[in-house]
Amino acid sequence: MNAEIRPVKTAAEIGFADLFATTRQSLPGGPRTKALRRDAFDRFVAQGLPNSRVEAWKYTDLRRLVRDAKPLAPRPGAEARTIARSAGAAFAGLDMRRLLIVNGAFVPELSDLAGLEPGISIRATAEALGADETVLPLEMAGTDPAAALNTALAADGVVITVGADVAVERPIHLVFVTTGTAPAAMFTRSRLEIGSGAAFTLVETHEGPDQSDYQVNAALQMNIGDKARLDHIKITGEGTAALHIATLEASIGAGADYREFGFAAGGAVVRNQMFLQLAGEGTNASVHQASLLSGRQHADTTLTIDHVAAGSQSREVFKAVVDDEARAVFQGRITVQPGAQQTDARMLARALLLSDDAVANCKPELEIFADDVQCGHGTTTGALDDQLKFYLMARGIPEKQAEALLIEAFVGEVIDAVAREDLRDALSRMMLVWLKGRE
Repeated sequence: MNAEIRPVKTAAEIGFADLFATTRQSLPGGPRTKALRRDAFDRFVAQGLPNSRVEAWKYTDLRRLVRDAKPLAPRPGAEARTIARSAGAAFAGLDMRRLLIVNGAFVPELSDLAGLEPGISIRATAEALGADETVLPLEMAGTDPAAALNTALAADGVVITVGADVAVERPIHLVFVTTGTAPAAMFTRSRLEIGSGAAFTLVETHEGPDQSDYQVNAALQMNIGDKARLDHIKITGEGTAALHIATLEASIGAGADYREFGFAAGGAVVRNQMFLQLAGEGTNASVHQASLLSGRQHADTTLTIDHVAAGSQSREVFKAVVDDEARAVFQGRITVQPGAQQTDARMLARALLLSDDAVANCKPELEIFADDVQCGHGTTTGALDDQLKFYLMARGIPEKQAEALLIEAFVGEVIDAVAREDLRDALSRMMLVWLKGRE
């Protein structure tokens, strides 16, 4: 009789099983939500943490990188709330509505909920889960184990609803902040519903203390109505020892305009995975991202764009600046379905290596099942242009400053894609802070 061969479970996988067993009854949700959690965790157990043999995780082996499962972070007490008040300093002074998620829990009393514009609703994900609403399924992520783990353990976040034809003047700023030094894990789930014809800007920042060994698994779902416009800006600025895994799903309606900008500069291991579906005719989507990495940081951006209907357009530009022994990963796939004729899709990835030990892995892909399309992708990896650097130094500019000017120009092209000037300026200041750290 042949015995069934099962993979050896790692300490982290065993730890996640123990964590689910001890917390599942206390997580918010009625019978339907609890069943969804159980199914999701069963999917995670069947696969385990993804490793390099899983194509979508080829360059980010979580089975090796995740050594253990941290305990869930406790509800934020007085000290944590005091620390959180100063979070999001990079955007201080900008006129935005701040919503604080502290140690994985939405804190209304620290959030700006006064005077909400008509047609806007903001509430805690825990409240929606407590009412057994259908919040948890992540359909586009399929069987992805990181997304399944989020579904199993997500406890809180924010649910935002914007009504049809509502133009929201003030951007909403989701401030995710981790406090304290004890090892902890945060599983958050947020949802954004934008009605047809609405216009909205969402800023999302993640931060925490340096040298603190914490784990973040965050998911954000978006349903964007026909002819709506959404600008989404995400800043990953976690502490130097943090693990950050994030899943974004967006369904974008006909004639809608979706603009995504990502900026990754913090965290020890970062994985931002995005699943975008251009679900209607005449939909426009653009995704721009900049990663600034040093030390031994590992940052992975994995993107799937699915063109479903005719006449849609997508543009993706990813730029990474990699110093020391850091590693940047970009994986992008554009799929054009049979009915998506007259699709126009372009994808470009560029990496700038500042040291001999820096690594960049770029893997763009096209899957085209229609015959009347314009699609293309490209990737380049290289060092700073020595001639341009010499040109600047010959005019009296010190070497590090000359390098900073060239890097600033390289990244600035991506930052310029952000529509609002005040947000562009804040992002440029963040880039300058990173460049200052190289001096």
